[in-house]
Amino acid sequence: MQFKSFAFIFLTPGFSPETNTIITEKNGYRFKAVGIDMNKKENVLDIAKSLMQEGYQMIELCGGFGPEWIHKVSLALENKIPIGGVFYG
Repeated sequence: MQFKSFAFIFLTPGFSPETNTIITEKNGYRFKAVGIDMNKKENVLDIAKSLMQEGYQMIELCGGFGPEWIHKVSLALENKIPIGGVFYG
């Protein structure tokens, strides 16, 4: 399967997927960025499931989630797509 889409989920105070989502596409490739409130990290599980159902092939989480949430999301998606994380030194 050719890689055609990925998503990024990030944390920002007061953000919600309903109003803080960006989608861009070009030449058959698509990217979606979804912002969620940093006090509602648990919402990442449902958002990730929805992204996978929409056909996104990989999801990256912002560094604010940490490795624990990468693991939780991977388990929630039954390891069907790669879940990665952005980290800072």
